[in-house]
Amino acid sequence: MAKTFQLRVNGKQHQVTADGNMKLLWVLRDILGLKGTKFGCGVAQCGACTVHIDGKANRSCTMDVSAAALSEITTIEGLGGSHPVQQAWREIQVPQCGFCQPGQIMSAAALLAENKNPTDADIDRALTGNICRCGTYVRIRAAVHKAAGGRS
Repeated sequence: MAKTFQLRVNGKQHQVTADGNMKLLWVLRDILGLKGTKFGCGVAQCGACTVHIDGKANRSCTMDVSAAALSEITTIEGLGGSHPVQQAWREIQVPQCGFCQPGQIMSAAALLAENKNPTDADIDRALTGNICRCGTYVRIRAAVHKAAGGRS
């Protein structure tokens, strides 16, 4: 049964009518038109659908819209293209196919919001579950270090 939910996405308030069990991913993509968040597996295992909920990295493909209501939701579009992680991604030339990159970037941005100087182990732990089919993990780690102001 459809209900109306108040969602704050990328700093803007939205009123969305949807079934409460509709996954946040589909609300973002199909109702709000934010196509940057990707569908990969549908079971929260690949990380392509990662968004921030109240600043924490979460998988939107398994989260009901009802669970996200009244939270601050940030998608890849909400980073604006000039976030330090996005800049480092471009400088290091991380993407190959690019499909996983929004989820990777969102997980990395959440990590750096909590840990300004992560170790390799911290990065690996924070990005576990974000699968890169092209295997650019070495460049991903280097970009996170660069975004943190460290080595690249």
